[in-house]
Amino acid sequence: MEDTIAFDNPALDRLRKDFPGHHIWRSRRWDGRLGEYVATLIDPSAGVDATVMRPDPVELRAELMREAARARGSHRYLR
Repeated sequence: MEDTIAFDNPALDRLRKDFPGHHIWRSRRWDGRLGEYVATLIDPSAGVDATVMRPDPVELRAELMREAARARGSHRYLR
């Protein structure tokens, strides 16, 4: 499978830069088209859930911010 690094996607680049504790990529749908934005946890201090998937980079960013708060033990994150 071809990695999304081959695509010019500044949103992915920003997410990768801002959340280095996750491997961030785009999934592929059954038909070969790009699917959801995915963050796989690689640093346990950066989140709680092993994998987070959202349909767009804005929603993934919001969820990764909640994950960071959860990892810090903060009770102020929103659901």
